Amino acid sequence: MEKGTGNGLEMHDISVGQEEPLNGTDRISMKRVDSMELECNHVKGMEPHKVITTAMTLKLAFQTIGVVYGDVGTSPLYVFSSTFPNGINPDHVHKDVLGSLSLIIYTLTLIPLIKYVLIVLRANDRGEGGTFALYSLICRYAKVSLIPNQNPEDRMLSGYQIDLPSKALKNSSRLKELLEKSQIAKRLLLLVALLGTCMVIGDGVLTPAISVLSAVEGIKVQATHLSQNVIVIISVIILVLLFSLQRLGTDRVGILFAPCVLVWFLFIGIIGIYNIFHHDAGIFRAFNPKYMYLYFKVEKKEAWKSLGGVVLCITGTEAMFADLGHFSVKAIQIAFTSLVYPCLLLAYIGQAAYLLKHPEHVDEAFYKSIPSPVYWPQFVIAIIAAIIASQAMISATFSIIKQSMALGCFPRVKIIHTSTKHAGQVYIPEMNWLLMVICVLITVAFRNTNQIGNAYGICVVAVMLVTTSLLGIIFILIWKTQILIVLAFLLVFGSVELLYLTSVLEKFTKGGWLPLCFAGVFLSVMVTWYYGSAGKYHYDVENKVSPDSFKDRVDKLTVRLPGVGLICTELAQGIPATFSHFINSVPAIQSVLIFICVKHLPVNNVLEEERFLFRRVSTRECRTFRCVARYGYRDRLEHNQMFEELLFKFLVQFIESEATDSDQQSNCTNSQSIESTVIHIDENKIPPLHQISNGQKNCDEAFNVEDELEFLEKAKKEGVIYIVGDSDVKASTESSLPRKFLINYAFNFLHTNFRESVDALDIPYTKLLKVGMIEYI
Repeated sequence: MEKGTGNGLEMHDISVGQEEPLNGTDRISMKRVDSMELECNHVKGMEPHKVITTAMTLKLAFQTIGVVYGDVGTSPLYVFSSTFPNGINPDHVHKDVLGSLSLIIYTLTLIPLIKYVLIVLRANDRGEGGTFALYSLICRYAKVSLIPNQNPEDRMLSGYQIDLPSKALKNSSRLKELLEKSQIAKRLLLLVALLGTCMVIGDGVLTPAISVLSAVEGIKVQATHLSQNVIVIISVIILVLLFSLQRLGTDRVGILFAPCVLVWFLFIGIIGIYNIFHHDAGIFRAFNPKYMYLYFKVEKKEAWKSLGGVVLCITGTEAMFADLGHFSVKAIQIAFTSLVYPCLLLAYIGQAAYLLKHPEHVDEAFYKSIPSPVYWPQFVIAIIAAIIASQAMISATFSIIKQSMALGCFPRVKIIHTSTKHAGQVYIPEMNWLLMVICVLITVAFRNTNQIGNAYGICVVAVMLVTTSLLGIIFILIWKTQILIVLAFLLVFGSVELLYLTSVLEKFTKGGWLPLCFAGVFLSVMVTWYYGSAGKYHYDVENKVSPDSFKDRVDKLTVRLPGVGLICTELAQGIPATFSHFINSVPAIQSVLIFICVKHLPVNNVLEEERFLFRRVSTRECRTFRCVARYGYRDRLEHNQMFEELLFKFLVQFIESEATDSDQQSNCTNSQSIESTVIHIDENKIPPLHQISNGQKNCDEAFNVEDELEFLEKAKKEGVIYIVGDSDVKASTESSLPRKFLINYAFNFLHTNFRESVDALDIPYTKLLKVGMIEYI
């Protein structure tokens, strides 16, 4: 075993060589670094704006009804019962009902409509939404990332532009300087993003439980003999069926569910209109905000407590942003403004009109307000809608975990891309079944919607506060918004959300502790994974082998085995320590070596002809190459056999193109050239391995290319071996006890039990060679 020592990694900025954005000739003064990362990011798939036709937008808008809005759409099932858990005060019926309705109306208008639909959806990261999308935006514009994936060349992309001086830019520069200089600010920013992610996951657990249970409980209005045990059993069966459908993917589930939820919205809207005119058309007085004031004046503390129920009218709002990668901004905006918002208002106003006449029915306000002839059809639709409601936060959970994993803050799990049309639609089997088990346990343990609602409110408000905080930074740092506008935004939305948070936290002992437990568990997992992964990356960078050392070690080897050795590494440049350990232990290596880094880019897809990027390592006689295999987040890794075929096909083209490149012609006599020129490859012009292109080469070059291709063909026929590092990460001896526990036990448990980076290639065991080593960080 090879042992190494690190520097005792703490939570500090380990970004390598970050530079300010440069323009024009200033760029030539940048410290030279390996430009492999730069080339990896210059692919056609990174185009930020994909043209979406009107027909596609309308189709996506229809799908959002079934995927995004099921949660917020079913909130009328339990909002009034949660707002008045002890019933409506018989002495103040009008003030209580009108005041609570006024709160619901303006909460729906202020948070989902104004904040999310008009503002937050615009703060997307190339079509991706969610907490980590906001965090990644901030990291691109300021050196605040604690995640070791930043490179100087990234800041040379066209997306980084120098802004003209202005007062707004001055404020932006001040904030940027403050964030970059403060280590505490960097840590806090990452923790806020992680906390928001954990709350979304908790939301994804609680949404199915409360939605399904509240819908099934409605059957007791007509079937009073059913016990609560039967209600719970039915709810559990429905939940299991719901999570079993997730494997079909968002696209199919959306098409399947959207008609049902559309009918649901139309039903609650029409029934709302009926209740308004049948019971009390004067209910529209609630649009006057004075009734909110009168409500708090009369009920005082009870009115404040009731905010924990009122806030449930916006459950699932965060799904509009978190699910953005599955759809588009316009699609979500169209669906909400044209259907969801007006139908929800009518549903709440209609229930309030009914409660003015029948305040004693507040516990079952939704079902009691349904006219008898349509009760059973509405009940069936409510069950279906409740099932679908869970889809919103489940999809959001998948999206945000995918983003977290891409930024190195979540253990590797299997990501299944379920649509070739829409890049963001993914399914995560492990998380799906984990969410199902937790959701069933919550349903069985709590047994009623009141306690689940207490927990639910904390998740809803916490995520919104995180979004508001990060958006405030984006306003100043990226959008260069005037400081007064930013302060007004934070004051209006932040104060409202903080008020709701104080109310839901009051119910901590009545179920509110549950989401905080979820957040604690998932936050621990994410921090542990980040902490260990960052340390491992830091070790790999510090211990990579220099090109000169690599050449010396290869030259000293007396045995070059027939065949091709594919050495898998997470480094896009440099020779990994795995290779050094391997040749020290076994003084023999394959005759052709290829260092492979599978790199996932923040793009929809990478064209096949641009997928493989080759460089030559050391001299031509070493027959050693470095390859970066580039994939978008929608792309699937090819099966092992297809991956090899593509790899060798592009390698042949690289070798031939290398000889004809003008730069290579001018330097062909330099036998010590370490790096060759990067050449984009046209897949349609790739010849078979045995074909030799004569072109316009001199005799020596023609001989070299022909000889090298023949050698490569023979090596390939001898067989391909994948050499993969199987490292055991340990804390260095001088580490503190907490750090040793975190690395030696917590991180190693996650590292051992979750997927490896090369698992997606499905490498046969007969071709796999693992190199064991210990990394001390």
